[in-house]
This record gives sequence, structure tokens and C-alpha cells, in this order.
Amino acid sequence: MVLLKYFYCLFCILKFEKAILPLSIGNIIGSGIFISPKGVLEHSGSVGLALVVWLLGGCIAALGSLCYAELGVTIPKSGGDYSYVTEIFGGLMGFLLLWSAVLIMYPTTLAVIALTFSNYVLQPVFSNCVPPYMATRMLSATCLLLLTWVNCSSVRMATRIQDIFTVGKLMALGLIIVVGLVQIFNGHYEALTPQVAFSLDRVPSVGQIALAFLQASFAFSGWNFLNYVTEEVVEPRRNLPRAIYISIPLVTFVYTLTNIAYFSSMSPEELLSSNAVAVTFGEKLLGMFSVIMPISVALSTFGGINGYLFTSSRLCFSGAREGHLPSLLAMIHYKNCTPIPALLVCCAATIVILCIGETHNLINYVSFINYLSYGVTIAGLLYYRWKKPNLYRPIKVNLLVPVCYLMFWALLLGFSLYSEPVVCGVGLVIMLTGVPVYFLGVHWKEKPKCIYNFIGEFLKNGRSKHFICIMPSLTFLIFDF
Repeated sequence: MVLLKYFYCLFCILKFEKAILPLSIGNIIGSGIFISPKGVLEHSGSVGLALVVWLLGGCIAALGSLCYAELGVTIPKSGGDYSYVTEIFGGLMGFLLLWSAVLIMYPTTLAVIALTFSNYVLQPVFSNCVPPYMATRMLSATCLLLLTWVNCSSVRMATRIQDIFTVGKLMALGLIIVVGLVQIFNGHYEALTPQVAFSLDRVPSVGQIALAFLQASFAFSGWNFLNYVTEEVVEPRRNLPRAIYISIPLVTFVYTLTNIAYFSSMSPEELLSSNAVAVTFGEKLLGMFSVIMPISVALSTFGGINGYLFTSSRLCFSGAREGHLPSLLAMIHYKNCTPIPALLVCCAATIVILCIGETHNLINYVSFINYLSYGVTIAGLLYYRWKKPNLYRPIKVNLLVPVCYLMFWALLLGFSLYSEPVVCGVGLVIMLTGVPVYFLGVHWKEKPKCIYNFIGEFLKNGRSKHFICIMPSLTFLIFDF
């Protein structure tokens, strides 16, 4: 009864302007919950530790969100990490964050979601084996090219696809949780009893636990999304913390229930051997209706690809508009009003990563860089307090919040780098390649005249034929979600 009253109160008081609570929840819950459970269990070594990782992962996301809420109202700019780090540490650090987002974070996340889409579409066809490598890559690339074409053609069509395919995500999770609870009420919870859940065939190292957190963090990515649209939120001082207090616990609750549902019907060995966890779950419990599960997850991931394409292209566009990326990426099609060059760059980068990575490693790869950017941003909060102690801060979190987050952050990244030096190190190296690019492309103002003439002629031809170039002095970027 207390729980029902709690949720009723949430329903009554949280009718935010701009519907920021559904926006926040919708951008956290995505394809990660269909991908990460296998990786979390593999690295944690037991069902009990896996569930603890999911719960603590939500707590860490909540700490980070509170820090971002302070930054969001202290530096009221849309753009999230990129805007805050540029404001606090200057152009180089902001550029490195943008560089890593364009080359690593968004393309790798897109590749993971596209591969998940392919696996869930093909797994029913190849029910007794893993879908062929080339088949999954070709289907992923086809899906990516199709949605790139949609986003190039029409903003309205892209946003409608996002609205429609969100239903698939809700269907899949709702079905898994309901069926799992029915299983538990019928007495099928052997794997969840404490003596079984915490039994260990091997004791995981601290490095393996760190990698389990990286896997879980992929499912929680998106908790900082509201900071990309801070300028659009009405009364952010009130609504940002309120969205955080509700959305993160709610998502953590849903994720934990989903994992409990998985373990109510699958042994740890079955989950680890499954290439598509939700498909295996459906085949065991839904009988002739098991086809609903891969369809629902495929719809969810299809919408996820569309959403990430939409936002990643706008980040490229915004960076180019601010002079941190080539001005070509600040061009939009004069008729469709879509950032076609930025979309094509995102698509091309994702296809390259599709060809060189495996899903499990890609998640570690992107989660490491995500955590690196979160940590730098939250360290910026502490530096900004020292640099500008008298600055008015509508929200000011307890100092223990960023300190605890950064302590966990340092341990997680250190042990992850120790356990997977190649996978995590590659992302770090790619991020650092942005240093010479920044000094040559952005900081160096006195370039040879021939370079400026070439760029000017190129942009002139582009504008005269198909595109117009949007720069800061002319307009401002408005995200249409």
C-alpha cells in the first residue's frame, strides 16, 4: 500500500513542463537492458553480485546526475558535457570531449545497438547457432543506411519513427517483467535464493567487478541527457532535481526487476550461452507467442539507432557551428533543413566500427570513454567551486556527492584499464589524438591563404547547389525532440 501511494504521488506531482520526466526515463531505458545482463553476469561471477552491480550502478548514476543538475543551472547552456567543460577548462578540453564523442562514443553506441538489432532479428532464423558474422554486419549496415536516409530526408519523419518505435521498448520490458513475476509467484526462483545466488565457481577480481560496472553503465547511459536541453526546461532549479530523484530510482527498479525475471526462467549458464537473452527468455516461457520478444526488441533497437543518429548528428553540427569541427558539418540542406554532412559522417564512422568490433568489447570501449568524460565534467564542478566560490548556484549539492563519485570513478577506470588495457587504452589514445588536431585545426589561426581559399570555394559551391551554412552569428541550433 505504501508503494502504491508513493507511485500515485509521483503521478500527481510530476507533470513537468516539457514532459521532462518521460524524456529523462525514455532516454535512459534503451537497448542496453537487452545487451548488458550477459556481460554483467559474466564479469561478476554470480547472480547475486550481478544484481548488486545493477543496484549500485543506479546509485552511481544518481550521484552523477545530481552533480550535473548543479552544473546545468550554474552554466545554463544546452550541450551538456561539451558546454560545461569548454566553459570551465577552456577550448582544448571541450574539443577533446567533442572529438571523443564524434569518433568514439556515438559511433560505438550506434554500432552496439545496430548489432543488437541484427542479432535479435536473425536469432530466430538461426535458432540452433550464432548468426553468421557477415549477416549481422550487413543487416546492421543496411538498417543504419536506411535510417540515415530517413534523417537526411525529413526531421518530422525521424521524430515520428522515434515516437512509434518507443512502444517496442515498453512492450518488451513490460512482458519480461510480468512473465518473470508470474514465474516467481509459481515458485520458480531457485537461482534467486541467497545460497544459490551468491555461490561462486570463481572469485571475481576487482578488475572483473569494474568491467561488470562498465557493462551495467552502458544500460544507464542517457542519465545526463536533460543537460543537453537545459535551456528548453522550464524552472530547471525545481524540475531537474525532481526528474533525477524519480527517474534514476525508477529505471534502477525496472532494470533490477528485468534481471530478476531473466533469472526466474534461465540458469546463469543458459543466460551466458545465449546470444539474445530476451529471445531465449521468450522461447522458454511464451511458447507459440515467443516471436513477440524478438520483434519487440528489434523495434526498440531500431528506434534507438534512429534516436542516436538524430542526436549525434546535431552534436557534430553544433561543434562545427562553434568552430571546433570543419565548417562543412555546419551545413544543412536548404530544402529539408537536415544536417546531411553531419549525418553522413556519423553513419560512416559507425560502419567502420561495425567492421572491427565485437559487441562485448565495444560496450567496454564506449563505457570507459563515457565514464572518462563524466569524471572530467564532475571534476570541473569542484574546480569551478574553487575558481568562482561566490558565483550564484541555484542548486548546490553536498560536497560529498562529487567526491564520492570521483573516488568510484578513479577506481573503476583504473581497474578497468588494468583488466582490459587494449580495449580501454585504444579509446584513450583516440581521444588524445585530438590534441594535435585541435592545435592545427582550431588554435592555429594564421593558416596559409591557399587553405582558406580552398575551404571558401568548397563552401561556396555547396551553398549554391544544395546546402546553406549555419554559423553562430546567424542562428541558434534548436533540438526538436
